[in-house]
Amino acid sequence: MEFHATTIFAIRHKGVCAMSGDGQVTMGESVVMKHTAKKVRRLFNGNVLAGFAGSVADAFTLFDLFEDKLTEYNGNLQRASVELAKEWRGDQILRKLEAMLLVMNEDTLLLVSGTGEVIEPDDGILAIGSGGNYALAAGRSLAKYAGESLTAEQIARAALETASEICVFTNDKIIVEVLGE
Repeated sequence: MEFHATTIFAIRHKGVCAMSGDGQVTMGESVVMKHTAKKVRRLFNGNVLAGFAGSVADAFTLFDLFEDKLTEYNGNLQRASVELAKEWRGDQILRKLEAMLLVMNEDTLLLVSGTGEVIEPDDGILAIGSGGNYALAAGRSLAKYAGESLTAEQIARAALETASEICVFTNDKIIVEVLGE
């Protein structure tokens, strides 16, 4: 039985970056094993945020590999992400990892997957995991219609709160990390 952790949301808004994640870890399809997992982390001396959705053990492996790539490429987020995606897709063992990453610094937000994708959104907003589409829709609406009155941190938290009310694999134990305040 695999353990899965879900729902990460990230936004670049008014010059500030925020990434939020819920705390739920689910075993299989029906058992919540943990409510307070930390799925969003600061890497590279606190200058990069990374969040995962998918298998917990696989995500920890990817965090380590990504941090190694950041060190190797002196914090160049795009280069580290592309090199991670290439290695992840090309290695027979890594290819089996079941997780996705959102990574960001003050300039760039990217989705990195094991199928080789490194995607930068047009609007500075991304979400992954089982509640990702709910969080993405909520975050885009908040940024568009309440954008000037809300901070990136507030939008990131509210997007996850909305997802937690809809998705059974997302809870309301939310962690938000911010860059550029």
